Amino acid sequence: MKAIEDKSIFLFQIIMMNKIFKDLKVVELANVLAGPAVGMFFAELGAKVTKIENLTTNGDITRSWKLASEDKTSTMSAYYASANWGKKVLMLDLTKEKDKQKVYKLLKSADIVITNYKAGDDKKLGMDYKTIKKINPQIIYSHLSGFGENNKRTAFDLVLQAESGFMFMNGTPESGPVKMPVALIDILAAHQLKEGILTALINKMRTGKGSKVSVSLFDSAVASLANQASNWLMAKHNPTAIGSIHPNIAPYGEIFFTKDKKQLVLAIGSNKQFEMLCIILKVEKLNTKEEYKTNTNRVINRSALKVALEKEIRKFNSKELMEVFIKKDVPAGIIKSIKEVFEPTAEMQKHILEEKSGMGLSKRVRTAVFKITS
Repeated sequence: MKAIEDKSIFLFQIIMMNKIFKDLKVVELANVLAGPAVGMFFAELGAKVTKIENLTTNGDITRSWKLASEDKTSTMSAYYASANWGKKVLMLDLTKEKDKQKVYKLLKSADIVITNYKAGDDKKLGMDYKTIKKINPQIIYSHLSGFGENNKRTAFDLVLQAESGFMFMNGTPESGPVKMPVALIDILAAHQLKEGILTALINKMRTGKGSKVSVSLFDSAVASLANQASNWLMAKHNPTAIGSIHPNIAPYGEIFFTKDKKQLVLAIGSNKQFEMLCIILKVEKLNTKEEYKTNTNRVINRSALKVALEKEIRKFNSKELMEVFIKKDVPAGIIKSIKEVFEPTAEMQKHILEEKSGMGLSKRVRTAVFKITS
């Protein structure tokens, strides 16, 4: 009964969320991931999103970014599907005046336009802010660039991960620099642009004026370096590839194997949590040793601590150990594959958006997962 009630509450919340931007009109003149992710965010919240794709290139380039296992004849890839739910798609050639006028007509009544043109291409196509502002002075014009609005350099996520420090930090001493397995910089830039657009919408409500919002992938990446940036700026610590290990906290990020050969990670952030960890593993003496009493000492002696802990963790099966960790508020987790993440389908269904179209059935994860209650 409780499960049914929870599902009903969830569905009600989704219905309410889908109406938040029901009167908002968005025109998407962007492709790949960051820009389309912003468009899908507004679509998920009820906005009418019209995506303009380049007819001369068979649409968004990600339509062709297919896995070896995907249908070669389909006009849609799983990658494309991940960022293009709930949109009306128009295939147009903006070098043709009639197609350009179709977009201008949409822009005249639009609230937001999303672009990611390379420097100069927006003016060539007549889709720059100055031109569109004349058509609709109240529009919020948003623009994504790679390395800045006036920089023509082609920017793909891998390049940004390399040049913003993320790859240098990611990986292990054995592997060397490693790219993160999602286009994280695109996602971070999309969040930055959403925040900028929402701020501009608030300003428009107050002043009645439209505005331009712009952000680069590089700036978004640097802004997301967080503690790793401060570690360098304040302590001159240049983080290198150390795997999942946290340079400031221990044990945090070390990988342990359980009796049933599951991989487990610990994220022990306080002395209290470390004390409870020792109690659960029945090695209370570890907590009394000077080299492990404080987080600072645990960081200094983390290698020896890992050896001591892994011997004890191997004595437990993952399920029983995790049950106790959760009950006793010890931060830990089992490393899961994507397949394992989505296996409990009833539980995970709330995260999945489906859509039937002429291209077939597509699925992707919901991106607007916050809740608003009153």
